[in-house]
Amino acid sequence: MRLIRDFSQCPLFPHGCVLTIGNFDGVHLGHRAVIDKLAHCGRELALPTVLMLFEPQPLEYFLGENAPSRLMRLREKILALHTLPIDNVVILRFNRQLANCEPEQFVSEILVEKLNVKHIVIGDDFHFGKARRGHFNLLREQGKLHGFSVEKSESYQLTNLRVSSTLIRDALNADDLAQARELLGQDYAVCGRVAHGHQLGRTLGFPTANIKMLRQNTPIKGVFAVTMTGIDHRILQGVANVGTRPTVDGSSKVILETHLFNFNQTIYGRYVSVHFKHKIRDEMRFSSLEQLKAQIQHDIASAKAFFAQSR
Repeated sequence: MRLIRDFSQCPLFPHGCVLTIGNFDGVHLGHRAVIDKLAHCGRELALPTVLMLFEPQPLEYFLGENAPSRLMRLREKILALHTLPIDNVVILRFNRQLANCEPEQFVSEILVEKLNVKHIVIGDDFHFGKARRGHFNLLREQGKLHGFSVEKSESYQLTNLRVSSTLIRDALNADDLAQARELLGQDYAVCGRVAHGHQLGRTLGFPTANIKMLRQNTPIKGVFAVTMTGIDHRILQGVANVGTRPTVDGSSKVILETHLFNFNQTIYGRYVSVHFKHKIRDEMRFSSLEQLKAQIQHDIASAKAFFAQSR
């Protein structure tokens, strides 16, 4: 899969391409259905497939810190897309110029001149251009002018629910990891590089692998039974806290801290994935480090009991 940010050579696809556009936050089952349809069209037309996404996501540009929480950072999204039948991912920087771009201009200058698109597959709720004026019917009319076709991908339904990033985000906010897992097609997970922390966990007897969330906000907070992958071929069990560590420093930055059971390797700098299995409790402030230590012991016992019951 090729990542494209540079449009200096145009058109990027002299013989044309098939295209889908969206945020693809979470790369959930609905997104995978769109991508499968795109791949089918690419094979039928013998053209490369292209997925276009925006960075930052449009609502992040418009709403800043008040934007809905991300399910995935860009790197996590790219890693997930890399496993799917996509030839190219185009990343467009969403800025003032793009926000003010009329949909007809977006079609002619980007889709036609830069990409030489021949067929587009879009979700049934897709809007684009200034004031979200662009939609399926406008795209279809533009296609008649510029020589490309447009196909709508209907919403993916699962147990009478329309699968969407918003629904998954709501499930995570409600601590319903089971529904989020069903809609995603896998456990909700966070990926990142293990960073040095303040070594407090090690001082308390519970060393942690710390990952900076690097996003404006997060759809989950609290203490969870988790597994970690990426160290070796094992699936490592542990307990994780997602939050601002109110007992220690009350920082506004959200950190993911994971204590792995029966594990004592040094893994700073390793890129890992933490998979959320079960919510144990909300994040709490304790009056002393001794109370925090006692609660961590209880959390570890709760997590181990969950894994024992899940065998």
